[in-house]
Amino acid sequence: MNAINRCIARLLIVCMFGIGMPLPASAGIVTTDQLAASAERDQVKDFLQRAEVRSRLQSMGVDADAARARVNALTDAEARDLAARIDELPAGGEILGILLTVFIVLLITDILGFTKVFPFTRSIK
Repeated sequence: MNAINRCIARLLIVCMFGIGMPLPASAGIVTTDQLAASAERDQVKDFLQRAEVRSRLQSMGVDADAARARVNALTDAEARDLAARIDELPAGGEILGILLTVFIVLLITDILGFTKVFPFTRSIK
C-alpha cells in the first residue's frame, strides 16, 4: 500500500508542475468586413437549411450539400449580394428568385469548371 501511495504522490507532483506551465496562445485581428461577410454567409446557409428551399432545389436537380459547398466558395461580395436579396424578399413569398440566383451561380461555377453539380454542363477548362 505504501508503494501505491508513493506512485500516486509522484504522479500528482508531475501533474502539478504541468499545470503551472503556460501554454502558447495566438490571436489574430478580425476586421469588421470579415465578420459581416461571415454573418451574411451564415444567413444564406440558414436560408438553404429550410425544408421548402431544400425540396425546391431537389426538384430542380440540385443537391443541397452541393449548394452549401457553393455558398462556402462564394466571395464576400457575392455572399453580401445574395444575403441582400434574401432580405428584400417578402416574408413567406417569392422564393423563386433566390432559387434562380442559386441555380445561376451553380451553373456558372459548373461551366467555369469549379464544381460538377449538373451533368448537362461542360467545363471550359
